Amino acid sequence: MYGRLLLPELQVLLDENDTAGIKEFCDALYPAVTSEILEELESQDVWRVLSCCEPEKQAEIFQFLALPQQIEIVDVIERGPLSKLIEEMAPDDRVDLLSRMDDERVEELLPLIAQAERSDIRKLLSYPEDSAGAIMTTEYASLPENISVAQALEKLRLQAPDSEIISYIYIVDEGRRLQGIVSLRELIFARPTRPLSELTNRDVISVRVDDDQEFVAQQMAKYDFVAIPVVDHQNQLVGIVTHDDAIDIMQEEATEDTYRLAAVEPLEDSYLSTSLRTVVQKRIGWLIFLLVPSFLAAKVLQHYEGLSDKYEWLVLFIPLILASGGNAGSQSATLIIRAMALESNIPQGDLTALLRKEIQLGLMLGGVLASISFIIAWAFTAYLIQATVVGLAVFLVVLMGISAGGMLPMGFRRLGMDPALMSNPFITALVDILGLVIYFQVAIYLVS
Repeated sequence: MYGRLLLPELQVLLDENDTAGIKEFCDALYPAVTSEILEELESQDVWRVLSCCEPEKQAEIFQFLALPQQIEIVDVIERGPLSKLIEEMAPDDRVDLLSRMDDERVEELLPLIAQAERSDIRKLLSYPEDSAGAIMTTEYASLPENISVAQALEKLRLQAPDSEIISYIYIVDEGRRLQGIVSLRELIFARPTRPLSELTNRDVISVRVDDDQEFVAQQMAKYDFVAIPVVDHQNQLVGIVTHDDAIDIMQEEATEDTYRLAAVEPLEDSYLSTSLRTVVQKRIGWLIFLLVPSFLAAKVLQHYEGLSDKYEWLVLFIPLILASGGNAGSQSATLIIRAMALESNIPQGDLTALLRKEIQLGLMLGGVLASISFIIAWAFTAYLIQATVVGLAVFLVVLMGISAGGMLPMGFRRLGMDPALMSNPFITALVDILGLVIYFQVAIYLVS
């Protein structure tokens, strides 16, 4: 929206090479709004705009740009200005950028970056991808506990400009081991002479540096945290994960699950910014794999070819049978996978309860769909025995589809795999094979 309104004005400033005007333009707008406008420009023009701003403002605007566009922009920036830009970026944002850049370019840049930031970058880059260490920021406020509230506020004033968030102040000992936490609100209302140790909350919820990022986001959502501390194996405070990162994680994980449920490998960037070749690579593997159950379904039809030739009416209801089982199985898989995503550590008892509930649903939903199918088949064929075959087959196939849709994701979780890998197309294909067998076997049993 802002791009359409303000882009022409910015384009005029660029054409006139009005450096002062461009700087004023950027200073007047919120960084996220400026980045929205810059998305419409070429990389060279984006850097022309950013180069008119102070390094701090450059970083604020640059961090709101999509990562693919950031990669394109850094290719047109000289090493000196780029190193200054990276220094001003938030630790977690610059690590995201550097992890996507060529290793040779990163090694060229690191010597130009200040020693403190360079050490911080190397440390964050060393953590596994999608771990708490890879997404945390090292810009936080920490204090010793053997000081007064007045001294704490004085120290906090010095730390605040370099801290991403100061809602929570983390209390550490001489070895930087996490001892507790104090909220800024408590500090403000406390007496200046009161010891900080009396305000410290010792019951601290923290995450380990190697914990999965999805678990970190779930912990923050569970306890309504603005930030959560990250500690290493010696309980030393190494960073924090903030609420904005948690939101990004939840969105990223939900997007990955959505892709996998549709049998598509997750895309690193948005769909429109992903090349055609990459999209093909992400989709073709599953499509080829799904051909296998389709051939097996054809083999089942070939096996029962004599029966279908003898009773031609059986062929008429195959789409009804397959659709009922596949749709029911996909519904169950989606519900179970989402339940597991929202609560990663589901106790074994709860998993059993989930499975029991799915079986009960299978009996209920199968009964309803079987009744409707029986009535439709009876009206369609005018034969009671044929309607009975269709109705009973629908009941059994729906029950089987719901059970498979619930059990297969649970089985993947027990094996330590992502339940979302059990995609809806795969479950549908599997249910199709078993559904055909059930259908023809019911026909053999009742009609014979």
